[in-house]
Amino acid sequence: MPVPGLTSRRGRVWAVGGLLLTLVLVAALLITTLGGARHARAAGDGLRHTAVEVSPSGCGRGWTSPVPGLQVFDLHNTSSDPAEVYLEDPRSRAVYGELEGLAAGTTRSLTVRLGKGSYAFTCLPDDADAVTGPTVRVTTGGRRGPAAAPVTEHDLIPLAIDYQKWVGGGLNDVVRLTGRLQEAIDRGDLDAARKAWLPAHLEYERLGAAYDAFGDSDAQINGTDAGLPGGVKDPSFVGFHRIEYGLWHGGSAQQLRAPAAALTKAVRGLRDDWAQARMDPAQLGLRAHEILENTVQFELTGRTDYGSGSSLATARANIDGTRAVVSRLRPLLASRYADLPVLERDLDRAQRTLDGFHHGDRWTPLTGLDRTQREQVDAALDDLVERLASVATLCDPRRTV
Repeated sequence: MPVPGLTSRRGRVWAVGGLLLTLVLVAALLITTLGGARHARAAGDGLRHTAVEVSPSGCGRGWTSPVPGLQVFDLHNTSSDPAEVYLEDPRSRAVYGELEGLAAGTTRSLTVRLGKGSYAFTCLPDDADAVTGPTVRVTTGGRRGPAAAPVTEHDLIPLAIDYQKWVGGGLNDVVRLTGRLQEAIDRGDLDAARKAWLPAHLEYERLGAAYDAFGDSDAQINGTDAGLPGGVKDPSFVGFHRIEYGLWHGGSAQQLRAPAAALTKAVRGLRDDWAQARMDPAQLGLRAHEILENTVQFELTGRTDYGSGSSLATARANIDGTRAVVSRLRPLLASRYADLPVLERDLDRAQRTLDGFHHGDRWTPLTGLDRTQREQVDAALDDLVERLASVATLCDPRRTV
């Protein structure tokens, strides 16, 4: 999503979310990358260092004395092109460590824990075929670091197609519920409009992983006033949150009829165009992480509350949206992510926590939480964001040729 204008909160999170994701993913795979060329003897970290060549003709050269345990490979790209590097099991292709964007002539470090088994470096230069170096065998040692078979874009395509069909059904519901909201505003029944606003908005929020494929429509439907010169009075402030602001800040039905009509037109247009849209399968795992990352940064801070006090309801809808993605990724995760049962239990825990603040047709606003309740909510969502970072890592398609 483009950042200029800051009209879509999902677009705004990308720069910060990318940094958070990078830090978490590094920890999840026990991979630490350190910039700059460093000689092994000068590292000062107490770990064994091995200098390894990265090039089409010498991939893996230099690793001749394998040992078990936590250690560092100083990977030096001797070629003229950038490259990716994987440390793999040469038979299963399970990845123990990876380093992306190793520039020509530079050295960076890869930290992994090795146990008894076979390993090989695979070098993937830009615009060239993958090259796998010699197999190295560690004959002693115990526990190895985490590893996972690589996911390819081919693996993700049928899952993305299935998810996209599910989104199409959800958009039909958004159109239907938004129509009820417009009807209430058109007849001047603002009490009914306030009751109709939340179901329509939550149905849209459940489609969170598809937002990148929504294009400019997302800003028209779910944008905020961030970055707009006139703030909430700016003519470009439209969509669900414009109507929310009016409904909970004394706006008249006359003032809200045009925004409601524009919202209905936008969601119908998105629904009608969705059959021709194409989600990027490579982004599916990342989106599973981003849904709740956005929730923590925007819903749990109240930055997207324009008067309805429905931040916790939106967070709950985002749990549903996350489940919709994780359930489709489950066939890939079941054999790659040992903590998948823990992730699913954490989703259940977060759902129960948030459901505890739903009373009839009312949701407790953020300001109504006491300190203990706020800590429970924060802990439940923060834990999920961390675990979903591993999902994004494991489902990131890797080159195999």
